[in-house]
Amino acid sequence: MQPTRRNFLQSCVKTAGLALPIIGSSLVSNVFGTEQKTLGKAKSVIQIWMWGGPSHLETFDPKPGAGRDYCGPWNTLITTNVPNIEISQSLPMLAQCADLYSIVRTMTHGTNHHEQASYMMQTGRMPGGYHTFPGVGAVIAKVKGHDAGYDAPIPPYVVLTTAQGRFSESGFLGPKYKPFVTGGDPSKTPFLVSGYVVDGMTEERQLARQSLLESLDTFGKAAQNDQLIGEIATARNNAYQLMFGDAVKIFDLGNESDKIRDEYGRNWFGQSCLMARRLVQVGVPYITINYRGWDTHKRHFETLTRRQPEWDRGLATLLKELADLGLLDSTIVWWGGEFGRTPKVDWDSPWFGGRGHYGKCFNVMMAGGGFHGGKVVGESDATGQNVVSRPVAPQDLLGSMYQMLGIDPDAPLTNNKGIDVPNMPPASEAGRLYEIMG
Repeated sequence: MQPTRRNFLQSCVKTAGLALPIIGSSLVSNVFGTEQKTLGKAKSVIQIWMWGGPSHLETFDPKPGAGRDYCGPWNTLITTNVPNIEISQSLPMLAQCADLYSIVRTMTHGTNHHEQASYMMQTGRMPGGYHTFPGVGAVIAKVKGHDAGYDAPIPPYVVLTTAQGRFSESGFLGPKYKPFVTGGDPSKTPFLVSGYVVDGMTEERQLARQSLLESLDTFGKAAQNDQLIGEIATARNNAYQLMFGDAVKIFDLGNESDKIRDEYGRNWFGQSCLMARRLVQVGVPYITINYRGWDTHKRHFETLTRRQPEWDRGLATLLKELADLGLLDSTIVWWGGEFGRTPKVDWDSPWFGGRGHYGKCFNVMMAGGGFHGGKVVGESDATGQNVVSRPVAPQDLLGSMYQMLGIDPDAPLTNNKGIDVPNMPPASEAGRLYEIMG
């Protein structure tokens, strides 16, 4: 094995009689990039959560030379618009905007169970222990939303369109910080957003119902000075504002041109990406697109042949439009799932060319919010089974994201339970992603 820069530096330190603890040391953080405690200024995050675990070999770390048992029938690469960066043959539109994103090819946590891996990727913490920690969405919604005077007509943490499950989004922060799950399908007209849009219910009919309810609420009027009744009335009025105010217009994709909607793709994922852009425009701090269907144990290549084109188009269009609108600099977009897929294909019955769960080496994509584009972090081996250089742990990824959002990952995670913990555990031996952080 070729000596690495880290090996060299560690050898020098030991030779000088200055051996130091590796974890948490600024020395190791400097190995891959410049140590920078300065905090970024990103405002929002769009998370593309590939629920079930997408294959790294058919996305951003293809291995066409590994042979059929590893690459299956997908044995070619696409050259991107960035020299020396190649990605899967199934992602031609993302290949044309590789300058807008960076690829982390060496995510690793070693866990092959959905629940544990999801918890680790969403919280940066090991599963188990006394506390259930909040996910990154809840923390960002708290710090950038509830604690920052957020006053948009939409909750600060939105999931399109079904709950992720498999981990507790708000953990010990409590239900106040759970996401608003929209329900519905943004590719349908109307987009039936839970609590905002009711199928077959016109605004005139809703207003008539509101007026009737208020006329019948004699008890509420008589007890209007009571604190509890006043709080109920305030909550009801807030709900009416959501139903009849600007929020409904934000969720109405009919306000977008046919050209833009076509560019994203007239499907659930494409229109979810467009909806996420609209939510960023009104200042929502954290948006998740919960994209199900990537647990491809059976007929993996057939599934990807059908589904890869829609997310290639949707995500590429989202990145380009955010850049064109001047929003990418303030919006982090991260794509990935709880783990990757087994590099070796299982051709036997009943799998017929399937891939299992694989947490030892997989990839994520990072864009915007101060993260550089056009770079690759880490290297896997010739079959995608092992990390060769620059392992990246979940807390490294999420801690880097916090930092770009102006959230100190080492500061206390404020909560009303009195639990004394930092926003994110200390970085791993390899450190945070300073090499792609602006």
